[in-house]
Parts: sequence; structure tokens; C-alpha cells
Amino acid sequence: MNDRLQIHYVLSSPHQKEQSEVSSSSQARQKLEGLLNKNMRIRMTDGRTLVGLFLCTDRDCNVILGSAQEFLKSTDTFSQSEPRVLGLAMIPGHHVVSIEVEADSLDDTQGFGANH
Repeated sequence: MNDRLQIHYVLSSPHQKEQSEVSSSSQARQKLEGLLNKNMRIRMTDGRTLVGLFLCTDRDCNVILGSAQEFLKSTDTFSQSEPRVLGLAMIPGHHVVSIEVEADSLDDTQGFGANH
């Protein structure tokens, strides 16, 4: 889909390009707003995983999670480590490897599927 948007930008006039960027930006903002207060799992570069409620993000992709719990990377893939309760946590964008949203949280969110 991004390839199509880039091609569209190349083929459109500068004025049309600005309108497309604004509508694309507002669509992205609506999707993010739909994820507010949803449970997320964020995997980080050091192997830790944080689980909590998505509260906000910024242009640098920093993420704030509420009621966050930290799970450490385990050498034994079958063992479940006890989570450490963090409460409010800020994850720097450059440490984010992946973000997953719980499928149950997405049932009432329009525009998203369980695969995102």
C-alpha cells in the first residue's frame, strides 16, 4: 500500500500531494486514536517485553504504556518468568522491535484486523 501512495505522490501535482498527505496523516491519526487504551505487547532490542495499555506516542515513535509489566527474556523458552510491575513506562522508539495489539482489544476497533 505504501508503494501505491508513493507512486500516487509522484504522479500528482504538488497541491494534490499536500491534500493526499493530509488525508493519509489524518487516517493514520484515526487508527492510532482507535488503539488508545488497548492492551499492547512491545518487544525491545534488549530482549525484554513490556505489556500494558497504550496511552500515547510521539513523532519519534516513543510509546507510553500504562499499567505496564516487564517480562525478561528467558534462556529456557518453556519457562514463564514472573512479570515485574512497572506501572507507567516510556519506551524509546529506537528500542522498539515490534508492537502487537491483543486481538480481543481489536474487536471493537474499526479498521484493524487481528494480523496487525
